Amino acid sequence: MVRYAKETENPAKSCKARGFHLRTHFKTSREVAQAIKGMHLRKATKYLKDVVAKKQIIPMRRFMGGVGRHAQAKAFNTSGSLGAWPKKSATIFLDLLKNAESNAEVKGLEVDSLVIEYIQVNRAPQMRRRTYRAHGRINPFMCSPCHVEMILTETESIVSKEDDD
Repeated sequence: MVRYAKETENPAKSCKARGFHLRTHFKTSREVAQAIKGMHLRKATKYLKDVVAKKQIIPMRRFMGGVGRHAQAKAFNTSGSLGAWPKKSATIFLDLLKNAESNAEVKGLEVDSLVIEYIQVNRAPQMRRRTYRAHGRINPFMCSPCHVEMILTETESIVSKEDDD
């Protein structure tokens, strides 16, 4: 069994999913993870599908060098309305959410009440390629993959407060 960075309080009511050496940028993956943290599973899936279709945006908060300003980012509390549509990271996170959903179905959890309680993105070892430069030189051409792990927890159904008439 693989060790996660965090253990859940109630393992019977939670499911896990993780990916190693994912060929997508660490920085955009970190921003996608922070955007969907705390969301319900269905809401996060819909949000990431909208990101792929460029109907919604991922706000860039930490790694924002060279990121453009977009009107869709005004909906989030970011400085300078910085945001992007990281398609590759969003599709990989959609696959991880699908994996977590199937893990929950195998465990017998209620899929509609799952919430992304914990999500973590770590840097993976860089992969090395080479690019050829002028005058016969060669420079490194590195990619920065990532490891992702998430824990989804089943929440109790929320009961609305009764009116005091």
